[in-house]
Amino acid sequence: MDDEPTTTFADLTESEIRAAFEAEDYVAEDEIVTTVLLALRLGKPLLVEGEPGTGKTELAKVLASSLGSELIRLQCYEGLTAEHALYEWNYTKQLLAVQSGEDPESSVFSEEFLLERPLLRALRSDADRPPVLLIDEIDRADDEFEALLLEVLSDFQVSIPELGTAAADRPPIAIVTSNRTRALSDALKRRCLYLYVRPPSVEKETAILRRRVPRLDDVVATELCAMVARLREEPLRKPPGAAETVDWARAVASLREDGNGTLTRETIRNTLGCLLKEGEDVDRVDEELLTDLLDAAERARGEP
Repeated sequence: MDDEPTTTFADLTESEIRAAFEAEDYVAEDEIVTTVLLALRLGKPLLVEGEPGTGKTELAKVLASSLGSELIRLQCYEGLTAEHALYEWNYTKQLLAVQSGEDPESSVFSEEFLLERPLLRALRSDADRPPVLLIDEIDRADDEFEALLLEVLSDFQVSIPELGTAAADRPPIAIVTSNRTRALSDALKRRCLYLYVRPPSVEKETAILRRRVPRLDDVVATELCAMVARLREEPLRKPPGAAETVDWARAVASLREDGNGTLTRETIRNTLGCLLKEGEDVDRVDEELLTDLLDAAERARGEP
C-alpha cells in the first residue's frame, strides 16, 4: 500500500467543508471541520466518540448528503458476525442450482450467489463518488468483530476465500462511531483519525435549535437550552443529548400558536417526556428542580 493514499478530496478546503455543513444546517466547531477535512484529504477512517445524542451519527449523514455520496450504514450490536457485516452466500439459490444440475462445471461459490453486506458493498461501490461508510456504535460489537474491521480499515480490502481479495478502487469515507461503553483496541484507534464530540454548549445548542426549529421564538430557544444545561448537572440515568433537545423544542413549538413568549411551568412539566427518556429522570424533576430550571431560563433571558 502506498505511503500517501490517493484521494478524491486532496484539493478540498476548510471553507468548502464549513459551507457544506452550513448548507445542511449542521453546527460544527472548528475542531470538527478541520478533523473531517483531514480525514477526507488523507483518506483515513474517522473514529468519532462521545456521549449519545451529541451528533456523531448525524455527522456521517450530513457528510454523505453534502458530498452527494451514498450513505452505507452498518449498525453494530452484540453478536454481530462477519456474515451480517461483510457477505454471505445465498444458500437457497445454491441448493436450487445444485439440484437442477444444469451446469456441473460451474461453481456455486461465484458472484451469482454472493450477497453483499454493508462492508463489502462499500468496498466494491462503483458510484461516481465514494460512499460514506458509517460503522455505527462499534462499542456495542464484541472484540472479535472489532478485529475483523482491522483489515477493512487498514487496506480497504477483505478476503473472500472462494473468490480472492476484494479491494476498493477508491476507498469509502469511513466514519466509525462509539458511545464509549467500552474501551476500543489500540489497533483500531491507530488506523483512524480521532474526534471527540462533547455535549454542546448552551450557545451551540441554541444555534442548533434556531436552524432545526426555525418557528420557535429565539427567546424560547434560549430558555430551553439553558434548562437542558441545568438538567445535565443532575445525576441522570440518561442525560439528554442535542437530539433530545431538538425533539423537546419541536414539541414545545407545536403546542404554541405563535411560538412567542416565555415557557410556563405547566408546559415544561407536560413535555418533559420528549427530553428525558427514563422514568427515574422524569421523577427527579420535582417542584424544587422545576423552579431551578425556570430560574436558569430567566437568567438566560437576561443575558445581553
